[in-house]
Amino acid sequence: MASYSANTKREKKVFDTEDDVAKAMAEYTFSLSKKFCKKRGYFTIVLSGGDLVLWLKKLLVPEYAETEWSKWHVFWVDERVVPLDDKDSNYKQTLDSFLSEVPIPTSNIYAIDQNCAALGDAKGAAIVYEECIKRLVNQNIIRTYKSSGFPQFDLQLLGMGPDGHIASLFPGHYQIKEKASLVTYITNSPKLPPKRITFTLPVINCASYNLMAVCGEAQADAVAKVFKDDFNLPSARLTADTQAIWYLDKTAASKLPSECL
Repeated sequence: MASYSANTKREKKVFDTEDDVAKAMAEYTFSLSKKFCKKRGYFTIVLSGGDLVLWLKKLLVPEYAETEWSKWHVFWVDERVVPLDDKDSNYKQTLDSFLSEVPIPTSNIYAIDQNCAALGDAKGAAIVYEECIKRLVNQNIIRTYKSSGFPQFDLQLLGMGPDGHIASLFPGHYQIKEKASLVTYITNSPKLPPKRITFTLPVINCASYNLMAVCGEAQADAVAKVFKDDFNLPSARLTADTQAIWYLDKTAASKLPSECL
C-alpha cells in the first residue's frame, strides 16, 4: 500500500509569484489530461478548495483549447458537509469559479450527496462518497493501485494549511491513521466549518500524480517542517505512485534552507 514511507521522492519547484505557480499548475494539469485521455479515454482529477479553484481558471486560455473536457471526471479530496449552495462548499466555490466555464458533463462531476450535505450528516456523506468511488472503480473509470487495490486517481491538485494539514487530515486527529476506509469524516475540524469528509491518506498517496501548490508567507513555517521530514504534519506524509511534486512561490519557500532552493 502506498504510504508516506514509500520510495516516491518529494520534488519541488519554486516560482517567483503566485501567478507563476497558477500558470505552471495549469500547464501540468493540461499535460496529464492529454496523456491520460489518449491512454485511457478518461482523466480522473481530484481537487481541493481554497485559492486552488481560482488558479484553475488559467486553464481557460486559448493555448489549452484542446483540453478534452468531456473526458474529465472531477472529484474532491475533501468537502465541507454543508448544503451544496452554501458559500463554504468546495463544490459551489469550484462550480462558480471554474466548472461553470468548461463543458465537463455534469454526470462526470462528483459532489457529495446533497441530502447528507443538507442534513449535516458527515458520516452518511462519507459512506455515500466511498460507495460512489467503488462504483466507478467497478466501471473501470477509476483505476486501482497495483498492490493494495485502492482507487488510483490520475492527478490530485492539493493545498496545505499553515498547520500542515492536507485535505481534512489535521495534526493530532485520528483520521490521519485511518487505513481501511477510502473516505472518512470529521465533526470537530479545527478549521471551520467543523463537519467534513476526506479521502484517507492511503487513497491520497495512491494517486499517480500529486501536485501540492502552496503560496504565501503563512505557510512558510509548515513548508520548512515538511522538507525536514516532520511527519507530525500530515502534508509531510504526501507521496504518490509516479510523482509527488510541490509548487511553491518564493514567500512559501522563504524559510527553506538555501541549499534546498
